[in-house]
Amino acid sequence: MKAYLTSIGFAFVLLMSSIHDVYAGSQQHGKPTFTPEAIATFSKNVEKYAANEGARAFIIARRGRPIEDMPKGIRFTHTAVAIYSSIQLSDGSTAKGYAIHNLYQDAEEQGKSHLITDYPVDFFWGAYALEAGIIIPSTEVQQALVNLYRDDKAKLLHNTRYSVVANPFNSQRQNCTEYTLDVLNAAIYSTTDIAQLKVNAKAHFVPQKVNMSRAKLGLASMFSDGVTLSDHGRKIETTTFGSLARYMQQYDLISKAVTFTHLGQIQNI
Repeated sequence: MKAYLTSIGFAFVLLMSSIHDVYAGSQQHGKPTFTPEAIATFSKNVEKYAANEGARAFIIARRGRPIEDMPKGIRFTHTAVAIYSSIQLSDGSTAKGYAIHNLYQDAEEQGKSHLITDYPVDFFWGAYALEAGIIIPSTEVQQALVNLYRDDKAKLLHNTRYSVVANPFNSQRQNCTEYTLDVLNAAIYSTTDIAQLKVNAKAHFVPQKVNMSRAKLGLASMFSDGVTLSDHGRKIETTTFGSLARYMQQYDLISKAVTFTHLGQIQNI
């Protein structure tokens, strides 16, 4: 009996570890996998690529786990909006660069989130791979995003109740990529009325099916506030970087969607 309970306990530890590993990467801080110099160089190259494309606003994503650990159809673990801005440096001077507007999962209260503005080096600090997902919207959508942040309205779309598999069609929970979708739609439809934005998302946005067993997710939800199915019905679907790209491509809201690696490899999505 003792051996049986021990094996059950071990299996549970492995289960919880695998759930955590799959969805790790949407918290603010992480142990760096690469040297600070490598992260800084990659971050600067991402900025240069976006600037060379004339991007004043774009959607950026990173990966916090090995690709083989990710559920089918999901490549990135954290998504945010980058806005070309005046940035105050440590010496008090200012410079132009990209400020990244994030929804991060709380490290201590995993069922909660907070909004943080950081910069490319911070964004990629805990990344598992020096690879970025980049969506450059159309000029009109970029301007609408710039205006939304200029007017400090994006924060009105924040829901502090966090879930890694948040349902994009209701306001019960939110993750970083759903928040990005809400911000994007607020820019497109010129409204921060979240109820209306959810109606619009339901009419036009196709989410990503979560290819992980419901039993596994359900068990994880019993022990982690950051994983819950309470906002889902029969199907478990969520917002991902890939589903955002497909949505924007379908409605001609996009200039480019690519993956960008530390080797300078650029691949269209």
